[in-house]
Amino acid sequence: MSRQIPALFISLQLSIAVAFTGLVVGVVPARAEAPAVGWPQAASDLPVEQGIRFGTLPNGMRYAIMHNATPAGQVAIRFRIGSGSLQENDDQQGLAHFLEHMAFKGSTHVPEGEMIRTLQRLGLAFGADTNASTSYGETTYSLDLPEADAERVSTGLMLMRETASELTLDAGAFDRERGVILSEEKLRDTPQYRGSMGFLNQVLTGQRVTQRPPIGKTDIISNAPVDLVRDYYRTNYRPERATLIVVGDVDAAAIEADIRNRFGDWTSHTPAPAAIDLGRLEKHGERVATVVVPGGATRVQIAWTRPYDSAQDTVAKRRQQLIEGIGLAVLNRRISVLAQQPDAPFVSAQAGSQNLLKSARATLIAADTNPDKWQAALAAIDQEQRRIAQFGVAQSEIDRELAEYRSMLQAAAGGATTRTSPDIAGALAWSVGADVVFTSPADDLSLFDAAMKGLTAAEVNESLKLAFAGNGPQLVLQSPQMPEGGEAAVEKAYAASRAVAVSAPSHAEAVAWPYTDFGPAGAVVERRVVDDLGVTMVRFANGVRLTVKPTKLRADEILVRANIGRGLLDLPHDRPLPIWAAPAVSLSGLKAIGYEDMQKTLASKVAASDFSIQDGAFRFEGATRPSDLVTQLQLITAYISDPIYRPDTFKRVQQAYLNSLAQLQATPGSVVGRDLPGLLHSGDPRWAFPDRAQLLDTKPEEFEAFLRPYLARGQIEVIIAGDVAVDDAIRLTAETLGALPARPGAREQAADNDARFPAPTAEPVVRLQNGRSDNAGALVAMPIGDFLSDLPRAAAANVTGAIFRNRLIDQFRVAEGATYSPQGSVDLSKSVPGYGFGYVYVETTPAKVDHFFDLVSKIAADLRDKEISSDELTRARSPIVEEIKRSQQTNNYWLESLHDAQTDPRRLDRIRRGIDNYQSLTAQDIRTIATRYLKPETAWRLKILPADGSAVR
Repeated sequence: MSRQIPALFISLQLSIAVAFTGLVVGVVPARAEAPAVGWPQAASDLPVEQGIRFGTLPNGMRYAIMHNATPAGQVAIRFRIGSGSLQENDDQQGLAHFLEHMAFKGSTHVPEGEMIRTLQRLGLAFGADTNASTSYGETTYSLDLPEADAERVSTGLMLMRETASELTLDAGAFDRERGVILSEEKLRDTPQYRGSMGFLNQVLTGQRVTQRPPIGKTDIISNAPVDLVRDYYRTNYRPERATLIVVGDVDAAAIEADIRNRFGDWTSHTPAPAAIDLGRLEKHGERVATVVVPGGATRVQIAWTRPYDSAQDTVAKRRQQLIEGIGLAVLNRRISVLAQQPDAPFVSAQAGSQNLLKSARATLIAADTNPDKWQAALAAIDQEQRRIAQFGVAQSEIDRELAEYRSMLQAAAGGATTRTSPDIAGALAWSVGADVVFTSPADDLSLFDAAMKGLTAAEVNESLKLAFAGNGPQLVLQSPQMPEGGEAAVEKAYAASRAVAVSAPSHAEAVAWPYTDFGPAGAVVERRVVDDLGVTMVRFANGVRLTVKPTKLRADEILVRANIGRGLLDLPHDRPLPIWAAPAVSLSGLKAIGYEDMQKTLASKVAASDFSIQDGAFRFEGATRPSDLVTQLQLITAYISDPIYRPDTFKRVQQAYLNSLAQLQATPGSVVGRDLPGLLHSGDPRWAFPDRAQLLDTKPEEFEAFLRPYLARGQIEVIIAGDVAVDDAIRLTAETLGALPARPGAREQAADNDARFPAPTAEPVVRLQNGRSDNAGALVAMPIGDFLSDLPRAAAANVTGAIFRNRLIDQFRVAEGATYSPQGSVDLSKSVPGYGFGYVYVETTPAKVDHFFDLVSKIAADLRDKEISSDELTRARSPIVEEIKRSQQTNNYWLESLHDAQTDPRRLDRIRRGIDNYQSLTAQDIRTIATRYLKPETAWRLKILPADGSAVR
């Protein structure tokens, strides 16, 4: 069963094993094709995925090209330079990332300011389709082309060639970009980031990665002469360090010829730099450290490190890593079960292993806990680690992990033919950085089964000995403040736990899945087909409505959603309710089977049941495959008809929220994310984030009393989209949701229960953040209206919003360097009548907040007073149109678009006319929107200022 953990609980991402990505093990079949020189498969016994053209130019640049028609007519390009912050000299710290920014600031054949505009005209949105990233050992440039025509592909390859050696690196442009980078540094400087860096500094003490965070040093960013970034560019952007990846609906042979023609003359004019010395892993035994992160979470981490294994990627190496990963997955499962117990010592915990930036191989156990429970959390994870090290794993535990991983591989193999081009291109780029063979999902599955056949507990236990060998254990306590008694208290608590003897674990037997029969199948009383959209609509005798959209967009993927009632619109707005506790529904399990037993029983299935409370529905949903659709529908039906509200699960969610409060006060962005929904709904408690008193005062029984009636009586709408036959969807829904007792008709909504946009602000609303004193946020929002009541207006408003954001980027970011990434959107509700707004938001220095407000007023006035040019209209509209086309090639588009389509025909009109409404827009339409809605007398403004009132750090 796919484990879907709410994002609230995901505090640490661990690769259980490198072998878990692109796994392939066992006997390798013979391949007639010669391995590509310079690629990992040339020196490996692993089979590379077929259908990809791998090559190396005489100058050393590598390329990989693959024809892929998902989405149809689109292309993903990735240009990876094997150089990042680790390659910087001491006086260049931050300039690898700075150079990445400068790639958008002019080159030999593309004047400054024209690259983004050129791409916008071709339908690429800045950020979404045009982006770049800098890490420790690589810099990657990304383009997702919406069409595979010759002009777009040629432009994409031309821009990558410009990036390779033709950047002008103008001194004036360099100076203007300093403020943008400094603003990004502030944006990234969160408690989570500081905690991660503090941990890395402890486990990799003295190694180069601890001295080269990609964001760099602010004094160098502020003062470095442009010649230093030019030196870095000439030294490190070299063909032998470059890899170009093109995946999409293209002729691979033609693309290969184009690459050879464009990049064949690229040469380096400086000597190859010496290999970077990453340093040596410090040898040590048991030790303890504390990392104090004001405003951060309380986290207990125990690590073991050993030297990074740089050996070739082979069958044997992957098998060893996989076996280690299986053992750690068992440990991960055990500590996850502890989190579900009454009075659990932590909110969440994870165990796994990963390579740390080619500097070490680390095994890590981490637990997020309450500030006053760190000793209990430490004892729990320490003793579970020693328990598995001493007594090992049971064969039944191994078999469960293998079954779950096998189901994941089966799903990946089933959907391999419809993997998206951006996903494949990203995976190929990752494989280059990791220096691993790019293996196919089909090989992964067949060879996994061959290698794992007969895997014994003894083998896994031997692998765990290696995982817990090397340096360590090293305890790192992250805390908002130094614990009472200092580090000596931490050492004492660790010693006390280590003195406790551990006993062998007990193993409960798996239970059968109890929800297979919901009574006689429901009768279909109405069935109709929307021919032009390929949609079938069904109503069962019990009132359940089913909408089915069969597609071949993703092989073996089916998305299922059950919408109940009207969600937030059903709720009273005169008092706060524990809406925030929604994650407790799924995590509580069911009356007849607990959450952990459910995970165990459904380990071989691909099914999930996430729950959320949306504006227009109480929602259960999951992703599955055709062979598991019956299980998916049984799971959702069971959650609707036989839920249980476990107090301990509620308390776990409650504590996670309490633990997050300090972090949510730490930056302007986190304050906005927390407060804006409530503020823009006039303080309506249905959208407001709970404060500490509300969290503490809410009892588990109050959550059940609030939610149960709505789930029990609300009308049910089911939407199924994906690789499914209509008759199968109807039959299986009839046996599950269609078999439930009939529910009363939909209740009339109270006339005063809709959301309301706040009144205009004479002075901005002020919120404070507890983080850096040189960081502030500012936001302006204006009411517009809902989406469905006027579809042409919605299209015009979206394009107007894009124009507004483009101008803000040009003026506040590019010209002034006053912010990193201006945010803006038009959010017109499809559920709340009459409600919707447009907004723009920036993070900047406190001194520039009022200037931002003035600039927003100036842009709005200009849009009201003057017509835009046809070029500006094209640059704003084209990326939106292409995004709609792209989204229409996903099952999720249909899941979203068909909500309430049986009772509201406007939703079908939106599907039919969505693109036409954009294509018919004129400059006068934009001016009309600006005149009607972008008015100073309707504007609502917000500023987020440092709590200390200072304007400097």
